[in-house]
Amino acid sequence: MNDQNDFFDDVIDDEAESPDSEWMEDDDDESEDDEPFEVRTVVMTKNGMVALLSLRISAAGGQIVRVDPRQNIPAAQSYDDAPVAARWFRRSLATSRKNGWDVAYDGEPLFG
Repeated sequence: MNDQNDFFDDVIDDEAESPDSEWMEDDDDESEDDEPFEVRTVVMTKNGMVALLSLRISAAGGQIVRVDPRQNIPAAQSYDDAPVAARWFRRSLATSRKNGWDVAYDGEPLFG
């Protein structure tokens, strides 16, 4: 990881979800959305670009989603263990800051 323009550490696979992926479907069946969860969203800026890093933690595990302005589609990585997901999220955020990204917002998603 010598390229200072790298947005994230290689902690998130470069294989992004396709637009018809499971997490984007809107169905009325019982789903993991019915269980309590926590979400942390970080909005970052660098050289006029805006990027997003998000962590969702529930009893079933965790998921990290990143939106990199230099990529065509978002990338997501799921984890069976929530503390492991949180650790990789913090590591990815630290790497981004080290690479010159400034944090514009860090907290729960804002609605409205």
